[in-house]
Amino acid sequence: MPGGLDQVVTILEKARAWSTRAGQALRKSVFLRHWWRELVVVAALLLTIAAPFLLKPSEASAPSHYDRRLVIITPHHEKIRQEFGQAFARKWKERTGETLYVDWRVAGTGEITLMLRSDFAGAFEYYWTRILTKEWSQRVAGAFGNSKVDLSAPTTAENDIEQEARRAFLESTVGVGVDLFFGGGTFDFESQAKAGFLVSSDASRKQGLDALFSKHPEWFTPDALPQNVSGEAFYDKEHRWVGACLSSMGMVYNRDVLKRLGIEKEPAQWADLADPKYRGQIALADPNKSGTVTKAFDQLVQQQMQIAIDEIRQKPGELRKEKDMVNAGIRIGWTRGLQLIQRISANARYFTDNATKIPLEVSQGDAAAGMCIDFYGYSFEEMVRKADGTARVGFVIPVGGTGISVDPIGMLRGAEEPEAATAFMEFVMSDEGQRLWNYAPGTPGGPQRYALRRLPARKDFYTEANRSRMTDAQANPYEDAKAFTYHPERTGPLFNVLRFLVKTMCVENHDELRQAWGSIAGAHLPERSTEIFSDVSLVNYDAAMELAAMLAKKNKTQEMRKARELSMHFRSQYKRAEDLAGGGQ
Repeated sequence: MPGGLDQVVTILEKARAWSTRAGQALRKSVFLRHWWRELVVVAALLLTIAAPFLLKPSEASAPSHYDRRLVIITPHHEKIRQEFGQAFARKWKERTGETLYVDWRVAGTGEITLMLRSDFAGAFEYYWTRILTKEWSQRVAGAFGNSKVDLSAPTTAENDIEQEARRAFLESTVGVGVDLFFGGGTFDFESQAKAGFLVSSDASRKQGLDALFSKHPEWFTPDALPQNVSGEAFYDKEHRWVGACLSSMGMVYNRDVLKRLGIEKEPAQWADLADPKYRGQIALADPNKSGTVTKAFDQLVQQQMQIAIDEIRQKPGELRKEKDMVNAGIRIGWTRGLQLIQRISANARYFTDNATKIPLEVSQGDAAAGMCIDFYGYSFEEMVRKADGTARVGFVIPVGGTGISVDPIGMLRGAEEPEAATAFMEFVMSDEGQRLWNYAPGTPGGPQRYALRRLPARKDFYTEANRSRMTDAQANPYEDAKAFTYHPERTGPLFNVLRFLVKTMCVENHDELRQAWGSIAGAHLPERSTEIFSDVSLVNYDAAMELAAMLAKKNKTQEMRKARELSMHFRSQYKRAEDLAGGGQ
């Protein structure tokens, strides 16, 4: 905080002088002798109110005057917001002469998804009832943002209002006062795109990603930004979002804590976090609040599926067709994946609401290890690195257990500043913007203050000239991506199901889960109690697909009933496993 310390000293000196004068006055005044306690309280309250204004940074986040305001909703941390916001505002000023205020709205990816759905529902209700003068109903509310409403199907008495609502929304410019969605996972962006909240162009057809694909076709070639890499989409085929930077999930760990726990081998695979030695020492975030943790769980399950498929191929038994072997492996891998998530969750201290807290807790020694996105892991590793090059914090990407995905950016329907929004997306995808992700601070073209430690999305960025200025010069993400192939058809429809199941199996029953696991581990994993503890047959792969269909209907009553049913089932199961483990079974 520039000048903050000098201002604090000045305030304290003034307070000391005031107290001296007050003491002198107190001895002379009957009024002050009687009311001095109340006056001290009032003075303290006034000082508390004034302090934020006296101590605010000399460089405020919002300019005192601006010509335009660009509103961006994002889960990106402050360093990214500051570097990109300031760099783009400067560029906009140079180009137009206008002062631009980049207004950041910050929340977790899961929360952003809920906020956008709620805000668009409110905005469309106003449009439907006030502009179109039509009657609002639950059918309209459920249909306007539902991609499953088939507009090509013949209109019938059963689907007429759904089709009308959906068509009206897609043809409208209904907005929510936000121009861009920047950062998060591809699943959440794809969901927003299917709902119709993200758009490829504005009403004029002159702004949006469509315009950028036409203006810069060289950016969207296989040699620059492939559409698909190892099963992961890097941009939307309909141009509603595009990957701005790359990300991988991995494990951050504290070497000092591992040593204290007697764990000699540093974690290398997701399964290592399920070891009972990590009981109470894993940092996890609630996947219902964090899209990155859900992505880690998704990739963990995919890895278990591939392992099971490879095992069956080695010993196919009665299975002869490749399709049958793959299907069998998918079901086995789903079960194994859920059981791994269950044990990792049982080792968790608690579920935080923000994935950014995970590397912080690990670096401070409050947890031994946790799941986090690569740039957080590498940043904290760098932060605590000693002069001799050693660090108590390490980060590892599990080989074959995670893929390379993108953090996208896209324009929202009804953007109030489509021109500035398009220019911002262009800046992010340009050479100038891509450099900010991984150039060292202070280097020509790099960030001014912070090393962002993110990997640029554009493949053509990774040249020798750029590597000489990168903070992660050895990174080779497009080669690393070849070690893991994501199969969206296997778990893509189950992304929200994973969130739902982790909530009912692990988050809501975390105390019971931990107690049962503690008893089982303490009894050296007796067969019967371990078997009962790990029983996920009620939510096997086929049941999960049925659950996905139910969640897609967005019937909150049904969801609550199912959540209560599963939560009670697993709570009872964990209690039974704990009792059996207590008896050595």
